[in-house]
Amino acid sequence: MQQEIVRFSHVSKQFPGTLANDDVTLSIHQGEVFALVGENGAGKSTLMNQLYGLQRPTSGEIYIKDQKTSASHSPETAMAMGGSMVHQHFKLVPSFTVAQNVLLGHEPKRGLFYDEKAANEAVRRLSAEYGLKVEPTDAVQDLSVGLQQRVEILKALRTGADVLILDEPTAVLTPQETEELFQVIRRIVDERDMTVILITHKLPEVMRISDRVGVMRAGRLEKVLPTAATSEREIASLMVGRDVIFDDLRTEQPAGQEQLVIRGLTALSDRCLPALNGVDLTVHAGEIVGVCGVEGNGQTELAECIAGMRAATGGSVTLCGGEALGRTPRQLREMGLSYIPEDRMSMGMDARASVAENLLLGSQRKPAFSRFFGLHLRRGQMRRHAQDMQRQFDIRLSDVSEPAGDLSGGNMQKVVIAREFTFGTPVLLVCQPTRGVDIGATEFIHERIIEKRNQGCAVLLISADLDELFRLSDRLVTLFEGRITGDFASGGITKEEIGYYMTGGKAKEAAK
Repeated sequence: MQQEIVRFSHVSKQFPGTLANDDVTLSIHQGEVFALVGENGAGKSTLMNQLYGLQRPTSGEIYIKDQKTSASHSPETAMAMGGSMVHQHFKLVPSFTVAQNVLLGHEPKRGLFYDEKAANEAVRRLSAEYGLKVEPTDAVQDLSVGLQQRVEILKALRTGADVLILDEPTAVLTPQETEELFQVIRRIVDERDMTVILITHKLPEVMRISDRVGVMRAGRLEKVLPTAATSEREIASLMVGRDVIFDDLRTEQPAGQEQLVIRGLTALSDRCLPALNGVDLTVHAGEIVGVCGVEGNGQTELAECIAGMRAATGGSVTLCGGEALGRTPRQLREMGLSYIPEDRMSMGMDARASVAENLLLGSQRKPAFSRFFGLHLRRGQMRRHAQDMQRQFDIRLSDVSEPAGDLSGGNMQKVVIAREFTFGTPVLLVCQPTRGVDIGATEFIHERIIEKRNQGCAVLLISADLDELFRLSDRLVTLFEGRITGDFASGGITKEEIGYYMTGGKAKEAAK
């Protein structure tokens, strides 16, 4: 029998108006990879935050290596007891070197001064010990996301951790970087008998790397299962309390006429650096084209140029037969474009306005909803319209008059999708449709996107989630440093192969 290293005993955590954890009892073993999964708000991060000392339980007890945590439990005491945590959003100083980040707060000194040579040597030893290859003298801001994550893990392991918590560790990694991370996890578990707790939404990764999986729903621990004895479908069903079916919903149909044609598009980033370098791309009616790329390679600028939110410096964008560059977002909507932005909070909605008002945006001047060219809204019609969309898109809320900012992330996303899909435009530009959205809402959103495609809509899908892109897309294009580096039919390339194009491997090979 494996030795217990972490135990939660009847742990509950009460926030005002919310019971985040409800009587959770859980044992985690030494030398295992334990995956913790659940919908948004299920309580998994809250539970791990209590283990790491960021929050304290309202009731119940937490033990690390048979030692009970105290009422003053904090990250410092958690690390002293052998626990450490790597957060989804890295906490690194970009201008510092790798060594300076890893040893921050614990710098070696020679007299009164920082000993750079000793620091670099200490990080080289740590890097070799755990098999996490980094160069101590590199500036963090010059590293890839995957290497930055290695720096974060080395920071966590510097104190000799026995338990390592990883929160959504693969959210922004390429397939190759994900595979490298899994090799590191398996190595430190098998060779050093460490315990890794993985918080993730990605069920294929749960099946690939974990030994056991704990499923949470509505604050309660539903079940703990040996990974080898379960399936993605069973885990998903436990997460949402019903069967989740990710079947292919597409109807077989030939692609129609060109609806979105991009030729030689160039644009600058917010820092006035080249972001798009001659992008050529075509989307046909009844087709989903997925854009694959590591974040920061021009995806945001591409979407904003198409949507009229950013000025292009060259090239052309043809929308439903008409030139789109230089048009306002309102004019583009009238030409036939609906746009779901990547940041729903800052660009997709007004969090202070009601759900009903957000659902009406873009239609407020229509005679059905207003008088005097939008100066006076027909409140009754607006409310009925919102209630109808609420039912159609399963937006879960108490009333359509409540502020949109009070909704969960998944329901906010449904508000934006409901509004944009209801316009019935022939072209859809969809960016990060399920970022931060739980599996139940993801299933629903995917179904709506496929429905629009089946109805003859041309869909350009930009997503950081390769599973999503592979599931939904008819065609995949890769974007690296503002250039299209590959164009593939769905099923014509693997995730591992496409990662090679996403990181510029093919372009570098051609240059040689």
